[in-house]
Amino acid sequence: MKQHPRDILLGAQAAAGFLPVCDHYSGVEARMRKSLQLQAEMTEEFGTCVFDVSLDCEDGAPVGGEADHAALVVSLALAAGPNARVAVRVHPVDHPAFEADMATIAGQAGHKLSHIMVPKVESVEDVIYAEKALLRASAGHLPLQVLIESPAAVHRAFDIAAHPKVQSLSFGLMDFVSAHGGAIPSDGMSSAGQFTHPLVVRAKLAIASACHAHGKVPSHCVVTEFSDVLAMKHAATRAAHEFGYTRMWSIHPGQIRPILEALAPSDAEIENASKIIAAAVNADWAPVSFKGQLQDRASYRYFWQVLERARQTGRALPPEALVYF
Repeated sequence: MKQHPRDILLGAQAAAGFLPVCDHYSGVEARMRKSLQLQAEMTEEFGTCVFDVSLDCEDGAPVGGEADHAALVVSLALAAGPNARVAVRVHPVDHPAFEADMATIAGQAGHKLSHIMVPKVESVEDVIYAEKALLRASAGHLPLQVLIESPAAVHRAFDIAAHPKVQSLSFGLMDFVSAHGGAIPSDGMSSAGQFTHPLVVRAKLAIASACHAHGKVPSHCVVTEFSDVLAMKHAATRAAHEFGYTRMWSIHPGQIRPILEALAPSDAEIENASKIIAAAVNADWAPVSFKGQLQDRASYRYFWQVLERARQTGRALPPEALVYF
């Protein structure tokens, strides 16, 4: 095979890799086990891992039981299958359990993890602190994903996204709203209000822009109305199409498929992208005319990303595109 389209079209951004579009969180033992089993079942169904499982220490560990919970998370990660994508959300860097979390989880299960999620990151200094903890745990290979949850952190989002250890920025909606001391009404945390309140909208756009400026993945916040499938689909669609998010959190198994559906390209988009990339390959990436329109490396990059997203969401690919995966 000639040089891969990812390397030709994406350059340095190719090194960041492509993440599943759904990041599913669970912190209770029974739900963590069910999440890992569901991931295995859906990987077999789609032929690729379509969502990450993030085992949660921050909200999952009982007060005083942080060490036991970290040990449980390690045992679950080590027992996961070879094709699993398992991450862990540790406690914030200023929490008394942070150092022990990193030493235990990254130190014992780092070879099985896809990344570490660090919540309540306020600055680049917090990222550097977490990076040093990874190094102390002999897990320096692990990327960090960070959760932006305050107005000050949003202000520093571009600097945080620029750090080479950071793979993705997530938006912590509920903490962000509560950080405003009542200035944002509670409706700002709802599936509808989070897309209309100006301060929330501004924060979402800032995080997405920071990620795209530095080749990182913007991950959209939760929808708390987890039993409302229509609200989930609507929120995921708006996050992707209007706000530039390419990944989204799930907090209930019923939210996973709506996220995949909303963030997946249509069959028509996939077919069109496959034909354009095939024409580009045949032309050795020189400009071509396709259906009366000029296509060159700028548009090739876009259509290649359509195919990447199709693969991430388990969509069927035409044979001429499937060969690259």
